[in-house]
Order: sequence, then C-alpha cells, then structure tokens
Amino acid sequence: MEKKVLKFHDIVLVRYDEIALKSKKVRSRYEQILVKNIKSMLNADGCSYSQISKEMGRVFIHSDDDNVVKSAAKVFGVVSVSPAYTCEPTLESAAGLCADVGCRIIREGQSFAIRARRAGNHSFTSRDIGVACGDAVFKKINKNTTVDLDEPDVEIFVEIRQEKAYVFTESVKGVGGLPMGTQGKMVALISGGIDSPVAAWLMMKRGCEIVPLYLNNEPFSDETTRERAMACIAVLQKWSPQKKFTIYEAQHGENLLAFLENCDNRLNCVLCRRMMYRIAGEVLKLEDAHGIITGSSLGQVASQTSLNMLAEMYGMEYPIYHPLIGLDKLEITDIARKIGTFEPSTKPATCCMAVPEYPSTAAKPQEVLDAEKLIDVPSLVDKMVKNIKKFS
Repeated sequence: MEKKVLKFHDIVLVRYDEIALKSKKVRSRYEQILVKNIKSMLNADGCSYSQISKEMGRVFIHSDDDNVVKSAAKVFGVVSVSPAYTCEPTLESAAGLCADVGCRIIREGQSFAIRARRAGNHSFTSRDIGVACGDAVFKKINKNTTVDLDEPDVEIFVEIRQEKAYVFTESVKGVGGLPMGTQGKMVALISGGIDSPVAAWLMMKRGCEIVPLYLNNEPFSDETTRERAMACIAVLQKWSPQKKFTIYEAQHGENLLAFLENCDNRLNCVLCRRMMYRIAGEVLKLEDAHGIITGSSLGQVASQTSLNMLAEMYGMEYPIYHPLIGLDKLEITDIARKIGTFEPSTKPATCCMAVPEYPSTAAKPQEVLDAEKLIDVPSLVDKMVKNIKKFS
C-alpha cells in the first residue's frame, strides 16, 4: 500500500484583531469587507484557492498554494496567517495529525510543545487536547525527543473548532490595521519624497481609501519629480488591488511664482502648503472625501515646526491629518523600505527651487493672512481647479 504523503497545507488560517472589538453589526460588515479585500489581493497575486469562508474570529482560505500565505499577510486588517492541516474535530484525529506533522519537523534530540485551544462545544478541554496530541507525537517520533513547555525547539499548534480541527507550526505576521474601505476616503498629498507615500500608506492601514493628489511645481521642478511621485503612487496601488486609485494632478508653479514676486519669501513654504490644502479641499468635495493627508513630521525640516503648522492650517475648512507627526526620519524610512516606496522615492529628481534659503520657522497666522492679501488667492485656486487633471 502506498504511503500517504502529507501535503504542506490544505488551508490557510487568517486572523484579525481590532475587528473583533466592534459591535456585532459593525463586525459583520468589516468581516465582509476583509474577505472581499483578501480575494482581491489573492487574485492580483495570481494565487489559486477554491473558496474563502469565515467563522467567529477567523477567515479560512481553502488552498494549498504556498503563495497564499504571503499574499494574505499584505491585506490591511490581517494580523497573522498560518498554513494549516485540517482533520475532524476529535481528539483522536487531532492527535494523529499532530503525530504526522511532528514526524516531518522534529529532528533527533529536539524538544517540542503542543499549544492547544478550542472553540465551540466539546466534551474535552484545551488541556485534554494538549495531553492527547503530546502523547501521540512523543510515541510516534521515537527520536530521543523531549517535551519542553517553556522553551521548546519546535511548537505544534492545535485549534479544534466546531466543524474542523487545525494543526499548524508557524504564524506569519500580517500588516494589521483595519480593512481598507471601512474608514471612508481621504485626499493624500503625494510629492514623491520619502514621507508622503508612507503617510498615505499608514492611513490606508487604518482603513482609508485614498485619492492621490500631486502638485506639479513646474517650472520650479521638472518631469523627474513627477515621475518619482507617480512611481510611488503605483507602489501604493499594489496595496489596494480592490480599488483602483483616481489620481489628480494640479499645476502649482504659478502659485509659487506669485509668492516669490509679491510676498516675504521666508513665508513661501507656509503659503505653499496653504494653497495645497485649498486645492486638496476642492478635490475632497469632488470625491466626497473626509479629510486631507500630509507627510509632515514635527520638526523634521524648518518649515514643519509647530508654529508653522498652526499658521498653514489656520482657517482651513477640512480636517488635515499628519500620520507621521511623531515619527523620526529613521522610523519613516524603515516603513518606506518595508512597503516598497523607498526605492522610487529616492531616485534622482529636481528638488523644488522655490524653497527660500532661510524659511520662517515661526510664522504667525496673521502675517500669513496679510501676505495672502498681496495675491489673488481665489483666482489662483479657480485656475488650478479648471486645469486639474484626473486619471487612473
């Protein structure tokens, strides 16, 4: 009789965290969105699976495709993923499967531990599962192995639920957060530098769909700057296969020229940000979005002091979010590397040539308002809106 060969796995367990804290109605809606997003990511990555099902606290991807684990771990809302073997929800079946798995992964002289839990109605306890499975592994292996519950060389996890039992040996960390699409829509200012794509990604992780907005500074920058921004947006799009971005591009160079010719140049950066927020507000209305995302990090550059940030947001109509506000450059760079935006955001490009040599670090709201009286702000905004480009 041919010996049965144990496959790598026949199902993938997907776990979530914050969703479980919601009310029953909200939880159900978030779970549905999470499953939809998982399907989109698997399809985008070319993974094979037969179906996706869910129970309380778990999503199950029915697949033996090795790529499913890595793909599912990229979905916002997923905390961890485990490739698993399934069997009947009995002590005997779970013990036998654990013994088979143990034979595959435990080497001569290694120690092991069974980590057991159960969900549903059963006549046995989690301790009973651990004892039965541990005994089965110990008897079948016979490789001078020992049980060590504190610091084992190998851990075998057993989860017996109402309809099935699951045995697995690893847990791959997911990206976490909330399912994208559960927290509305935000306009994300994307410059193509390191910071703004990371800020957008962090808000995506918190469940927000984003509408990227690029402010084109030509003639104070060139096509290399635009190419870098679009490359970063393309990377962010890979994290959102279920929703294709609507991208906006607005001409900002004429605004910068107006500041240089009419205003105190030390205020250029603050004035620039205020115009960015105004056009972002117009896009927000077009897209029925709920806020604006920036890549500002407190004190990182001269223009991002607390006083300047007060002045640049003073009197603005819509919420402005700064997800990087308390992070330093190293932390932001680490995230950029992890999510894939670091490489495109550090390609050679022309920096904005309208930045003053000595920018103000303590702009006052009133002096900024007085400076704006020297230019025709409504006319500049209207021109940006009329010439704005929209594409996907």
